[in-house]
Amino acid sequence: MNSLTRAHSGPSCERGASCALVPPPPRAGEGGEGTNDDALWVYLRSLTAARIGLKRTGASLATGPLLDLKLAHARARDAVHEPLDEKRLIADIAALGLTVLAVASAAEDRQRYLMRPDLGRRLAPSAQATLAPHRSDFEVVFVVADGLSARAVQMHAKPVLAEVLPVLRAEGWRIAPLVTARHGRVAIGDEIAVALRADCVVVLIGERPGLTAPDGMGAHLTWQPWSRTADADRNCISNIRPEGIGYGDAAFKIAYILRSMRARRLSGVQLKDDSDWLLVNAP
Repeated sequence: MNSLTRAHSGPSCERGASCALVPPPPRAGEGGEGTNDDALWVYLRSLTAARIGLKRTGASLATGPLLDLKLAHARARDAVHEPLDEKRLIADIAALGLTVLAVASAAEDRQRYLMRPDLGRRLAPSAQATLAPHRSDFEVVFVVADGLSARAVQMHAKPVLAEVLPVLRAEGWRIAPLVTARHGRVAIGDEIAVALRADCVVVLIGERPGLTAPDGMGAHLTWQPWSRTADADRNCISNIRPEGIGYGDAAFKIAYILRSMRARRLSGVQLKDDSDWLLVNAP
């Protein structure tokens, strides 16, 4: 039997990348008395970012795990309030060779955005003047919105776009200018797609921070969005980050879903994402 076991840093190892190697779980009876359980939990914790097998003192968590939990909670709260460095984001994605348009939602500031989700779904009145000159017959538009974690799109939007845009260009897709949306929620992409006359919209957005991932990014794909598009009409790829769904896998799934949407002319619960099977069986 192989003395090493492969461990994944996320749902699947990145295509073309090697998985981490970790020791096999300890066998019963190995080590001194009372040490085997500790060794087993150390091994299991090496396979996941989840908090499992935490040490306790009586009925409470031990000081170390408790402080770690409080730190993770503080980081999640900070991520929600962290502002988007819009100039840096625009400069980063402009290097990908497409025009970049910057718009904002109807939420005037971060506090109002958090208190009024409805405002984050609507464009500010000035946005139409920015988008209108670029209106054409596009097949897809990519929107980058800060969502609930500006840090996520700041870190992960460019690498994903750098992977997926060349694939779509090679297939002849008519791609609209890239759009950044400050204080935006998923549905803001619907108005942007309508304004630019794009068949599909892909919204890359910062997800609600968790205690293990304050920087998770989601991709929400919609076929022919309009003002009354429901969440059930969208396809979602969640937890895009190196420790979750890697950039290459996320780009593969986005391109696959876009092709399926165009071929079947629908999206959401009616469109099953079969790309995982292709990823698992890829050479």
